[in-house]
Amino acid sequence: MEPRKSSPSVTHRRRIALDERTCRMICPIASAMVGVCLTGIGLLHVTITLRARQTVADDLLSVDALLFLIATLSSYFALRVQGTARLHWPERIADATFILAMLLLTAACFIITYALNG
Repeated sequence: MEPRKSSPSVTHRRRIALDERTCRMICPIASAMVGVCLTGIGLLHVTITLRARQTVADDLLSVDALLFLIATLSSYFALRVQGTARLHWPERIADATFILAMLLLTAACFIITYALNG
């Protein structure tokens, strides 16, 4: 007897549903994080002006805002494609850029904390 395999259509549907949920989560969070980065840049410029101290944190936040924008746009385009011809590469781009942007945001937070306290 042959081993029983699960139906490819069920497995395929599960993968599509999982990917779509991920994109639906990344899109609004990443777009909100662009605003967080821009707010951080504005606050940093006010603090730098008052303390006359330069930091690379605003540059990191600018790059971070671009990464969050890439994550937002790629998850948006992945959600726009309907049917069996869904594009999975924008989903992978959204995942990777979102994680990279979150790591960069954490690094920028450390730099801001130590630059302003030092």
